[in-house]
Amino acid sequence: MTVAARRLINCWLKLRRNAADLNRRLQEPKLRVLIVEDDDMIASGLRTAFERAHHTVEHTPDGDEGLSLAKSGNFDLMILDLGLPSKDGIEVLRALRSSKSDLAVIILSARDKIADRIQGLDIGADDYLVKPFELEELLARARVLERRRANVASNTIQRGPLLLNLDAMTVSWQNANVDLPRREWMLLRLLAESPSRVFSRDQIERALYGVGENTESNAIDVHVHHLRRKLHSEIVQTVRGVGYRFGNLN
Repeated sequence: MTVAARRLINCWLKLRRNAADLNRRLQEPKLRVLIVEDDDMIASGLRTAFERAHHTVEHTPDGDEGLSLAKSGNFDLMILDLGLPSKDGIEVLRALRSSKSDLAVIILSARDKIADRIQGLDIGADDYLVKPFELEELLARARVLERRRANVASNTIQRGPLLLNLDAMTVSWQNANVDLPRREWMLLRLLAESPSRVFSRDQIERALYGVGENTESNAIDVHVHHLRRKLHSEIVQTVRGVGYRFGNLN
């Protein structure tokens, strides 16, 4: 085989690998969508449309369950009907925003009065569509929210229900903001940026305090205790005899 032929084959193989990688990324789930809708036919159509667009979908017809799922931190977008059993959609949205959740919400409702739309948007919906609606328009509006999420996430770290905004130095757990002092924030970021790495106490102290700064002998233990209390008991894992690593939140 000539050198030119070998180069041509290698180029072709590289193109195939690149094409396969692109196709794999295009097929990956984009948004985690929660549908809260009590009309089975509408819910089925919504599920099919979002899944064909490579989003992952969970559905509940119940307002109380919808609120609980929305507050779990496991979704990027909620499609919310207003006329729900057990808890009206407006009550669901109001309770969600009261919990400091920033989950994106699109209301789908037959309530078509201007006052209804204004109320939904003022309470905290990101968008409002009146039934009947076109699925293509709903998907387009979801794509807008997806692009917004991608722009925000460009300088963030997400590990399950934990989200760190590196620019604002803020942290949220299950879509609720949590106030952390600077060094607790620094420790959490250090661990979350390299979740599979175990950091020794010396490495953590240098990252948090620098070289030569006097610290209490139990300072790291105190920071770890506070993170576990404020966020989750498994947020930081102790590796005995070595140090700490980011915890398993599954």
